[in-house]
Amino acid sequence: MVCQFLGHSVCVDVAVNDVLKHCSLVGVNIAHIEKKMAEERSATSQLSVDMTTTGMTGGNTMTSSSSRDAEFYFQCAVLIIGVVGTATNALILYALVASKQHKKHVLIVNQNALDLFSSFFTVVSYSLKLRNIRLSGSLGYWLCTLLLSESLVWCGAVGSNISLASITIERYLKVAHPVWSKNKLRRWMIYLAMAFSWIGSFVYNAASVVPTTAVVDGTCYAYAFFKNETDPIIHVIYSFISFYLIILLIFIFCYWRILIVIRRQARVMAGHNATAASTAQNISNKIRSNVIKTVILVSAFYAILWLPYYVYILYLSLNPHIISFDACYYALTCIAFLYTCANPFIYATKFSPVKQVLLRLIRVKTTSE
Repeated sequence: MVCQFLGHSVCVDVAVNDVLKHCSLVGVNIAHIEKKMAEERSATSQLSVDMTTTGMTGGNTMTSSSSRDAEFYFQCAVLIIGVVGTATNALILYALVASKQHKKHVLIVNQNALDLFSSFFTVVSYSLKLRNIRLSGSLGYWLCTLLLSESLVWCGAVGSNISLASITIERYLKVAHPVWSKNKLRRWMIYLAMAFSWIGSFVYNAASVVPTTAVVDGTCYAYAFFKNETDPIIHVIYSFISFYLIILLIFIFCYWRILIVIRRQARVMAGHNATAASTAQNISNKIRSNVIKTVILVSAFYAILWLPYYVYILYLSLNPHIISFDACYYALTCIAFLYTCANPFIYATKFSPVKQVLLRLIRVKTTSE
């Protein structure tokens, strides 16, 4: 029997008494659980009779085995994505430093650093999950709280979302309000935004995971023990609004305003003379194309890949008595984490110095071979 909770991880099978005891702490309907367990026992008994009578073998076991296999393969897929994300983000960070762009584009460096952090701990967390270790003592508790709960993974992911919004707002200010940006936007403000993306993310995740996570009979239960039924719903809705919906609205507003400003500037320049108009049109088309690509690659890519995950956890939060499936959670996590792999290329490869560093690395490797 699965004790379903709302959050970033999924409970696993435990003894009947422990399930009832701990599910009661989060406001789960125990009568509903007992009824479901009775139905499962009845179904299992009936299946055993049917198998004996008809000579069939492996019916119910095959279904359970298929679910476990799917869960295992999706966990492996997330692990592979973490490995790729770690390698690509580390490579882009190296290219940014080697091309001396890290001082000019500190927010982009911060973005890649957060994605690298998230990808690295994805590898660590899912390596431990696949080992299925039994936890005990203080070490077991902290392994559960920090790694098996994926808390550190989500620290990087949430921080990356905050940093993404900071980059968008900075670009909007520099294009739409160039005078104000030049006079008022100080370096310390950029560093403050960077610090907030790290500190805010760690504080939010620590406040979410520490009071709701415990180790029971050697098994990690993350985001499982809420005081009442309302708390997990509030947690999920807040997460959806803060780290998905608001960021998406920032994308739409800022890039839309950027497009309007670029078009206005192009019209002003076109009014000077024919040659200037031709030049202005070319520049405008190039800038507009880059902005549109950024909108598509960042906004749409982010929205599409993260939407299924948020829809799923929202659905579970509003239907607390529905049993969740590990395979479904890991499949949607796998899709969402694809964004972390692609994100460094969305930003960093647009800078020609970074491209030159990457191409030089490829040439050196090809020559050495």
